[in-house]
Amino acid sequence: MGRLVLRGFAQRKLRALLTGIAIALGVALMAGTYILTDTINHSFANIFGTAFKNESVVVSQSEKLGRGSASEVSPIDEETVEQVRKVPGVAVASGAVFSEATFLTTSRKRLAGGGAPSFVSGEQPQRFNSFTTAQGHFPKGPGEVALDESTAERHKLKLGDKILIAGATPAQSYTIVGITKYAGSQSFGGAGVATLTMPQAQHVIGEPGHFDSISVAAKPGVSASQLRNRVRAALPSSLTVRTGAQEAGHQTKELEHELGFLRTFLLVFAYVALVVGAFIIFNTFSITVAQRTREFGLLRTLGASRTQIMRSVVLEGLLLGVLGAVAGLFIGLALAPALDQLFKAFGADLPDSGTILESRTVIVSLLVGIVVTVLAGFFPALRATRVPPIAAMREGVSIPPRPIPSRRRLIGRFVAGLIVIVFVVPAVFHSHTILPILLAVWVVRGLVLVSRVRRAGKPRNYRVIPALGRTIGLIVSWRGITGRLARENSVRQPGRTLVTALALTVGLGLVAFISVLAAGTKATIDHAVDKSFAGNLIVENGNGTEGGGIPAAIAPAVRKVEGVGSVTAVAFSEGRVRNLAEAKHPVIAEKASVTAIEPQSFSALYQPEWQQGNLATLRSLSSSETVVSKEFAEKNKLKVGQSLSVLTPTGQKVTLQIKGIVKETVGLLTDLTIPRTLASEAFGQREDGVDFVAYASGADVHNTRAGVKALLSGSYPQTKSQTAAEFKEEQSKNVNQFLLLVYVLLALSVIVSLFGIVNTLILSIYERTHELGMMRAIGTSRRQIRQMIRYESVITGLIGGVFGIVIGLVGSILVVTLALSGSGYVMAIPVGTLIALLVISGIAGLLAAQLPARRAAKLDVLRAVSSE
Repeated sequence: MGRLVLRGFAQRKLRALLTGIAIALGVALMAGTYILTDTINHSFANIFGTAFKNESVVVSQSEKLGRGSASEVSPIDEETVEQVRKVPGVAVASGAVFSEATFLTTSRKRLAGGGAPSFVSGEQPQRFNSFTTAQGHFPKGPGEVALDESTAERHKLKLGDKILIAGATPAQSYTIVGITKYAGSQSFGGAGVATLTMPQAQHVIGEPGHFDSISVAAKPGVSASQLRNRVRAALPSSLTVRTGAQEAGHQTKELEHELGFLRTFLLVFAYVALVVGAFIIFNTFSITVAQRTREFGLLRTLGASRTQIMRSVVLEGLLLGVLGAVAGLFIGLALAPALDQLFKAFGADLPDSGTILESRTVIVSLLVGIVVTVLAGFFPALRATRVPPIAAMREGVSIPPRPIPSRRRLIGRFVAGLIVIVFVVPAVFHSHTILPILLAVWVVRGLVLVSRVRRAGKPRNYRVIPALGRTIGLIVSWRGITGRLARENSVRQPGRTLVTALALTVGLGLVAFISVLAAGTKATIDHAVDKSFAGNLIVENGNGTEGGGIPAAIAPAVRKVEGVGSVTAVAFSEGRVRNLAEAKHPVIAEKASVTAIEPQSFSALYQPEWQQGNLATLRSLSSSETVVSKEFAEKNKLKVGQSLSVLTPTGQKVTLQIKGIVKETVGLLTDLTIPRTLASEAFGQREDGVDFVAYASGADVHNTRAGVKALLSGSYPQTKSQTAAEFKEEQSKNVNQFLLLVYVLLALSVIVSLFGIVNTLILSIYERTHELGMMRAIGTSRRQIRQMIRYESVITGLIGGVFGIVIGLVGSILVVTLALSGSGYVMAIPVGTLIALLVISGIAGLLAAQLPARRAAKLDVLRAVSSE
């Protein structure tokens, strides 16, 4: 049996190669994803391990809500450091500052490292300093800075050059007196690090006399754990005390959690490619099983059992899966650096020191590739067992088809499945998140079912595919006899055409689905800004992917610009919320988003939609009241008048009464909306998220805009001001950039589907060898044969494109209806994009037909005519 399998592979090398490539590409993306993310995580682990290797104990602010916030005022001051120094066993204790800031050239150009953040660090004692000087020295005065080597080389900076550093205070100029390396390495994970004197670092972050953490070294003979326990006993519970190793592990784990979305995001595309590969394997095995009917019948006549026949086909699938998965694993090793470069091209510079290949990557990649291949080939193998022995004695006998239920039964099954998905799945998983995905998958199943029904005298009748194929075939039928023949050939075996087209449908369906949702997102933002924003300018952080807030001092400064009428500051925080209406005060949100506003000025510049309440509700909002979002209220069954207990990031508890419920589309007013004064007093908020500016009545628009721009460029160059139109345009660009990334990743599944079309056409040509020989014998030219095969492939590609667009549209409508209903989401159909997808599907079919068309044209006429 093994020799039979190997001989079958040897006789069908091209078919095995094309099918193997299809599965290898899916496995490659999966393996590349694991390798890339493992490498990034390992790189960050090394960075943190180096940073804390000389620290026995680290004291930091307690994370009341699971994670600290850069916008909170640190409770660690010089008095706290002195307390630690007095603990028995402490050799050295030093306050540390390491916070985000913005670096710029003197011409206000940002020194950004591919989207990575920039940090200011206060100079530390030698034993705690992870940086060494490659050139020059560490800063000694208030106007000096030591810059990391990677940033200096990226922007061609040298000793003596000046840079601007902006944080919570206005930008200040510093002279580069040193170029530093991180523990002997050039890169700090793509981030920029500027070392200042400690007072200057504290000045930049807006916290004079305060530190982010305390680094502690133990005396000889005192272990890290012993010293941690002693320091813990000497400090209040508002501070967290860990050993250096624990702190390194904690920060590594936090970062891995934050980057977990990247692995999930990429694995989605890997599984899409694998699903497409499964379609190809299923189609290929189905065709080859049908072509080997006489071979299997002969084996049955010679005594082979059904089990042996099935085993031989399954073994072929197993061998193909092993070879494809192994090849995919090796391709994944090369793909991981390519994925890293792809993300760098989109502005995400992540550390990648070395290549990490975990045993989990090998096991999962091989297992998934093999299982998908074997499962895809199982049902064709099952069909092979139904070959009757008599098939070896005469020609024209085909494998008995699997019985197809009646139309009534098919509809009943589809409706039953729909009921299970809509009502049972959410109840079992306690979530509606998976619902749109399952519904979209079930729609695909419905399309397959509706295209395949049974009627009297015809056990298998595909209605949709012939009708669609003949309609699309009109596009090429004008080309003459070759176009008409291609149209008829494409619907000759509609089941095969359907499965081949579905391989392309999966990728194009996802592209259509995401394109429709993206178009809706842009339309929703435009609609919400036009309807809600009543100001003239929006001031926000200008660091792009670096994100972050803006200094609270900006709003008062902008108010003084001539021509400015009013400015309102909006800040963001978070809190743990309990419902006081419940007897046991259960937590209803571990991390509820909080928006802080200046009620009077905000209500004049922003007009949200209301479910309960109005602008007067906002204007009169007090420090004991809150407005909640419609989604938050519905999720937690909250009503106006109820009271909530909120634990703030500083550890305080505040009681807030719900005064109104707002319907928010932009996301500006989050779960809870509170006054800005309460955020400063109880939440420790020290920076804003965005400022809205309105011009004074009769003010010169041009001069006022120029005045605001000059203020921001001179003192706060890390920010930018935009009109509503510019803001909408930027949001649209961000959505388009994300779409481009998705398109690039989904292109792999489209490429895989091309191999499927190629494979099907080559097998079809082998099946039609006699037919093609007769056509050549009666005068059909090689050129006409090539045209016919190409047109067949174009029709198949367009069928896949039509199905993909239908599925994408239906899936997006279901998501909007079920998941976004009542959220203010504006449905928009990108007609131009969908037409482009149809054109791409036709081009994909044309490209896939090149090799099969040439092979068909090169058939030897005499051999083809004499073949069975």
